[in-house]
Amino acid sequence: MLATDVSGKAPKIFPSHLGRLAYVYVRQSTAGQVRRNPEGRENQKALAQRATALGWSAERVRVIDSDLGLSGKSADGREGFRELAGEVSLGNAGIVLCYEASRLARNNADWYTLLDLCTLRGTLIADADGVYDPSHYNDRLLLGLRGMMSEAELHLLRLRMDAGKMRQVEKGTYRQILPTGLTRLADGRVLKHPDERVRCAIGLVFERFGSLGTIPKVLKSLREDEVLLPRWRRGEPHAGELLWVRPTTANIYSILRNPAYAGAFVYGRRSKARDGSARPDRMVEKPMEEWSVVHKDMYPAYISWEEYLANTERLRQNGHRASEYRLGAPREGPALLCGLAVCGCCGRRMGTTYSGGAKKHGAYLCNALRSTHGAPSCLYVAACGVDEAVAGAFFEAVRPSEISLL
Repeated sequence: MLATDVSGKAPKIFPSHLGRLAYVYVRQSTAGQVRRNPEGRENQKALAQRATALGWSAERVRVIDSDLGLSGKSADGREGFRELAGEVSLGNAGIVLCYEASRLARNNADWYTLLDLCTLRGTLIADADGVYDPSHYNDRLLLGLRGMMSEAELHLLRLRMDAGKMRQVEKGTYRQILPTGLTRLADGRVLKHPDERVRCAIGLVFERFGSLGTIPKVLKSLREDEVLLPRWRRGEPHAGELLWVRPTTANIYSILRNPAYAGAFVYGRRSKARDGSARPDRMVEKPMEEWSVVHKDMYPAYISWEEYLANTERLRQNGHRASEYRLGAPREGPALLCGLAVCGCCGRRMGTTYSGGAKKHGAYLCNALRSTHGAPSCLYVAACGVDEAVAGAFFEAVRPSEISLL
């Protein structure tokens, strides 16, 4: 039988609920909301007062606000949500209070996982409108509908945002991230970087590629002249700083392949891979004819559009990055660690080379630094000694149990 108004407020609350803790979950979706909308955060934290009004003492109310600035579309990275689910599963939570269902989760899988935990442990859920018991059919039905509406709301918000973004893209007014060498003023105008050293370094890459024709030759030329390339850092560490770094095949390629340097506003250069791989979110480059939008003469150009097309065609003919996603295949040869050995100096995958007839003498060779930075090969080691050590360690590891059974 239900306790009769134990708290004086909600007949669904039992003394067993009051004997456990009340958890208030606070979340805002973006760092911008955290900065610009402190009132929303305070409104969510005010639910702690509601918990005391429902019968919990102030010292038995816990506020979890470690997920501020994180989206609710997934539980990944939301340590606060994981902490809450853990406390519920351990039976420490008598009630979970949130401002609305979307604060807890905007994903039905995460939402129903929490509902199942609450049902199993007899934990109540409360929002600004009422108190719900997930073990009651009607309450669970209502909570389920709220979770579905929360997920649908996120989908509709994304559709509206994408539609607004595409309208800006079609007009060429969308403020896309600019590469190093171009800068955007407060009024929206785009100019070349004010530092002449930056402009000259970017221009030098195009000049050297035009005369030398391949990225390895450009890399070697820049390394011989001790030229550094500018890189605008957007991620930590050094976020927002202009760094001067040694040239690599990757940053030379990114300069040559970026149409913004030819003055073009381009959208849709990349899309998610749809090859059935284990990484469905992996982004791959699309052919130029499949780009969604191309607006020429939108930015100050380092090269003409015709030069950009010629450079792109030359890169294609050179076969650059044709095997960018190739894994370390074992291939032929007696080397034990072919396709598996990793360089102890730079951490890159090592190749295998052989000398002598019938592949008698093998060796592991690391050419990663030479191919990306134009530096000497960092490691060369005969395969026979390494293979013997690895085989010996393997048999030593399995000898006490498996070998004795043979």
